[in-house]
Amino acid sequence: MIRVVVVDDEALIRTGFQRILDTADDIEVVAAVPGGRAVHTVREFRPEVVLLDIRMPDVDGLAVLADLRRLQGAPVVAMLTTFDADEYVATALRSGASGFLLKDTDPEQLPHLIRTLAEGGTVLSSQVTRKVVAGYLDADPQGPATRAVARLTERERAVLVLMAEGLANIDIGERMHLSAGTVKGHVSTIFTKLEVGSRVQAVLFAERAGLLRLSRDGVGS
Repeated sequence: MIRVVVVDDEALIRTGFQRILDTADDIEVVAAVPGGRAVHTVREFRPEVVLLDIRMPDVDGLAVLADLRRLQGAPVVAMLTTFDADEYVATALRSGASGFLLKDTDPEQLPHLIRTLAEGGTVLSSQVTRKVVAGYLDADPQGPATRAVARLTERERAVLVLMAEGLANIDIGERMHLSAGTVKGHVSTIFTKLEVGSRVQAVLFAERAGLLRLSRDGVGS
């Protein structure tokens, strides 16, 4: 079972996500709480995935993200937003969020998105991604991002492109006819060469360098 905690100050949003995800046989929402209880709840239930509202009236979602990232055995965190041009999204990604999605994401897609996150993939809602890339992470053909991506080998660039599709290591291995361990090694090398700490950061770094275009809609993009 994939254990999930939903953090949002709106009870209707919490209830809605819980009801949708609880229909999946392999996903269990172990808690749905407002922002002020997020860290305590995650410590208590030790979920694999946390869905965290990026904007809450009484608690800074980015501060909660930072606290969660410091926990031992920190969960994967995906940010929730109702905004398709939220100025905090880029900061959240740089701070270690494993993705973000809109609160009105198609309910049928949500279980797949949770599985993608739990398997080490990325979840980027393209409505937001286009604004983030255009507004905060513009391509710079002569910049450090381009120079760093140029240091990647052809195979590492291929792995990075598949990471951008939201694929976990085992899926990338199947696509490239490599073992999951070999893919894991490539991912580690990519992180080192790009000087990033997460898959989402690597993907956005590559986008800034012009290696790929994040224009896919919703699932695993």
